[in-house]
Amino acid sequence: MHDTSASLAISALPAFSDNYLWLIHCGQHALVVDPGDAEVVEQALQAHQLQLVGILLTHHHSDHVGGAAVLEQHWQCPVYAPYSDLPVYRALQASRVQQGDQIHFSHFGTLTIDVLSLPGHTLDHIAYYLNRQHLFSGDVLFGAGCGRLFEGTPSQMHASLQQIAALPTTTLIYPAHEYTAHNIAFAQTVDPDNPELQQRAQDTAALRARERPTLPTTLALELATNPFLRCEALSQLPAFLDWPALDVFTELRARRNQF
Repeated sequence: MHDTSASLAISALPAFSDNYLWLIHCGQHALVVDPGDAEVVEQALQAHQLQLVGILLTHHHSDHVGGAAVLEQHWQCPVYAPYSDLPVYRALQASRVQQGDQIHFSHFGTLTIDVLSLPGHTLDHIAYYLNRQHLFSGDVLFGAGCGRLFEGTPSQMHASLQQIAALPTTTLIYPAHEYTAHNIAFAQTVDPDNPELQQRAQDTAALRARERPTLPTTLALELATNPFLRCEALSQLPAFLDWPALDVFTELRARRNQF
């Protein structure tokens, strides 16, 4: 669990082989981000005696939305989803949100959630930026990596990552998968002389040896070690010398797909 203040806490709920469903709770009330498995969420709510008051969906893939309908029906709580007419959202009583929208929950006092539209992994992908401090990035940004381009273009994903890179460096980032160790192994093939990446590899190995999550991460750490946020810096290396940043990104994503 990651405590964010005396009253607000954020818990990682492991699901499937490598997903994290993020539970945001304050007092006896909770929100859940990307509940792919309703049972995992229900068990956590029961264990902590919490009432679910909202569901936040980043995109339409089943490991992110699979439990939403059951939870919505059980708790009669609002669902927020990308501004899209996909069937999975029509099946829910979902409010559609997009870039610039804000979400408030009365149970959470001054808590504010800003919506960012971040296409690339999917065209509908959004992220939720809680109190301008906690970013729930779904499958756009991972620890030391980024999501595959299932629907969007390299240009779209690169622009989405640049939007994240412009946030305050103290931002805590909560990706939806535990991919950090494998992403670091790939990053070391393209940025082998990066001392901060070497240190992160050691820290990550120690966490995983104790079966601890590597997340949340910080934007500062990602800017220092994530090759997909370092395309400008990598263009100074011999392998990519003077390449435009988008070309570096496109090449990195193609290599990562085969890694």
